[in-house]
Amino acid sequence: MDLSFSFIIPVYNRPNEIKELLDSLRLQTYDKTFEVVIVEDGSTISSEEVIGEYVDALAISYYKKPNSGPGDSRNYGMSRAKGNYFIVLDSDCILPPQYLVEAEKSLQEDYVHCYGGPDAAHESFSTVQKAINYAMTSFLTTGGIRGGKKAVDKFQPRSFNMGISKEAFEKVGGYGNIHPGEDPDLTIRIWNKGYKTKLISEAFVFHKRRIDWNKFYTQVNKFGMVRPILNKWHPETKKITYWFPTVFCLGLLISFVLAIAGFMIPLYVYSLYFLLLFVDALRKTGNLKVAFLSLLATAIQFIGYGYGFLKSTLYINSSGKKPEEIFPKLFFRVN
Repeated sequence: MDLSFSFIIPVYNRPNEIKELLDSLRLQTYDKTFEVVIVEDGSTISSEEVIGEYVDALAISYYKKPNSGPGDSRNYGMSRAKGNYFIVLDSDCILPPQYLVEAEKSLQEDYVHCYGGPDAAHESFSTVQKAINYAMTSFLTTGGIRGGKKAVDKFQPRSFNMGISKEAFEKVGGYGNIHPGEDPDLTIRIWNKGYKTKLISEAFVFHKRRIDWNKFYTQVNKFGMVRPILNKWHPETKKITYWFPTVFCLGLLISFVLAIAGFMIPLYVYSLYFLLLFVDALRKTGNLKVAFLSLLATAIQFIGYGYGFLKSTLYINSSGKKPEEIFPKLFFRVN
């Protein structure tokens, strides 16, 4: 198949990030022309000057629009892109030089209308960034849903690194206005139209995630809050495993209570789990500090997601209101 790639990159007040991403795009070993579509989503700190430095090296299409969120901005970019296969990236990603070569190779061997790739920690990342990356990608913490394992049944791509054909985009109508949660919502609607998705392990990105611990908690808390909304919209996708962080946290609290009463076995089990996490993080990162911080990142991830999931489940199931009315901050208004 004759593939023509267009990268779709929404950016909001991140000129330094877009510079790093464009640097990595300029270093691609891919020998064909590809388009870079950048959508400035109502930024107050413009990236126009930075982007201007790359117009001679890359085929850039640059658009400005009022702020309407990442999903609508991706739709805006894809509706104007010239290629027939779109690669959606977050602005805080860096691509390895072989990214496009690997993506095209995999699609030529086994074509699908939507794919996702993993995220990895670059050696230049801070210890906090590496710890958060471990917590969000390890099989021991997320079960491989972000590309941490080879065999994933009906892999759900994430928009920090996601490919979608022009045909599939036009068929499903692109992203909705929920955020976060726009990624799985889009993927489920792609499945419902009969299209397949897959993981391309070799098409990974370095996802910088410029966040501190407070922002990380807010992020994972929102992830937990949107999942019951997606379950309501797409009940066929419900899984008991979505309850794991909530049950994990409640079980940990109960284990402390039992320990006070003299029954230590549950707390020993939790201690063993965190010991396994520490050993695995140390093995993968080779850094003692990152391994310790990975335990903190995992705890924040479970608590934030678990609480958000429980709260959202209770509100949605006990209220007759629409999710947009209950949690308006999880939805962008599209003009």
